[in-house]
Amino acid sequence: MATANYSGAQTRAPRAPRALVSSDRVEGTSVYAPDGEKLGAVHHLMIDKASGRVDYVVMSFGGLFGLGEDYYPLPWDVLEYDVARGGYVTQIDRAALNTDAPHYSAHDEPDWDSAFPARLDTHYERARL
Repeated sequence: MATANYSGAQTRAPRAPRALVSSDRVEGTSVYAPDGEKLGAVHHLMIDKASGRVDYVVMSFGGLFGLGEDYYPLPWDVLEYDVARGGYVTQIDRAALNTDAPHYSAHDEPDWDSAFPARLDTHYERARL
């Protein structure tokens, strides 16, 4: 429902939370570690062509002003949206990302072959503790 403000312009009432969100609103959303440290931001989503479901979120991590960033594919189910933070929280911390987490640079995108999801799942089963 729209209402008029003091200048006569129309403003929208705040929306109630919804189960669906546009991908362009997810991209750029911050990702936080359990302790509240900002790890990075959602760079893009990886969608399974057959099912239409989001399988992975590719998080940008490191770098400065977008330079030198690396990209870390994370299983979608390791993220939980936190309304208070306005971002996603994961149980994966910076140490787990800095060790041997699968990642790639902007100039070296991986081959998203059929074995890639298994490698990610294997890694993050260890890191989810």
